[in-house]
This record gives sequence, structure tokens and C-alpha cells, in this order.
Amino acid sequence: MLVPDPKVVRTLLTRYASLRIAQAEREKPQAARELAEVSRALCRLTGAGSIQEAIAKADALLLAPRRTTDEEDGLSLAV
Repeated sequence: MLVPDPKVVRTLLTRYASLRIAQAEREKPQAARELAEVSRALCRLTGAGSIQEAIAKADALLLAPRRTTDEEDGLSLAV
């Protein structure tokens, strides 16, 4: 199973949070479109069906310990 890059996940979560705050302060069509795009990207990246599920999966991914070996063949990923 492919695991999303934590940096990409963190960037999308940060952008999502910033856009939600911006929308709460003052609704703007451009921010609404960007929020929808970021939401779709998070859902695709995590394989989730809703933004709530995507956020939960993204949080779990970021909290999980980083793997140093390939679990399927036991080969070290370190070079």
C-alpha cells in the first residue's frame, strides 16, 4: 500500500485549516473554491469518502511512527 508523503499531507491540512478560518471570518467565492479543491485533494490522497474521514486519516498518518523497512520484503529503505 502506498503511503502519502507526510509533508504533502501536512501542507494540505494546513491549507485546509487556513481556508476554513478565512471562510469563517469572511466568506469569499475564491476561498470557497480553494477550500473545495483542497478538500477533494485530501480525500483523494487519503482514500476517504468525506473531508471528516480524510482529516482523521491524515492525522493518523502524521501520528504513526515512520517506517524504516519495507514490510513486504524486509529490505531497508535507508541508503
